[in-house]
Amino acid sequence: MSLPPKVQQRLVRYQQLQQTLQAISARKQQLSLELMEVESALKALEEIDDATPVYKSVGALLIRTEKAKLIQELEDKKEVIKLHLERLESQEKRAQEELKDVEAKLRRDLGGGSGAR
Repeated sequence: MSLPPKVQQRLVRYQQLQQTLQAISARKQQLSLELMEVESALKALEEIDDATPVYKSVGALLIRTEKAKLIQELEDKKEVIKLHLERLESQEKRAQEELKDVEAKLRRDLGGGSGAR
């Protein structure tokens, strides 16, 4: 028994959406870890004296820098990460909604057989 082309297209779209959701989830996890690292670094910087020398990693080098400058760079990075996470959450929500819609159509197409579009 061969499936109608419309049902085959829906099955392909369903699989694509599942893969998209997996990729979004992996990226969100990665960004969450980055955010934790940045927050941890900011906390560590808050706890040290202003006179204490600080360094940042640039490639394979450690470069001495000003504490205030490093804090600003980390705050900026934190904001960028948060914006990326918000964007990913929005994409994830849209993909989940579309996945539910496609799944309902597939259930209708494969379950009842009648009323399939």
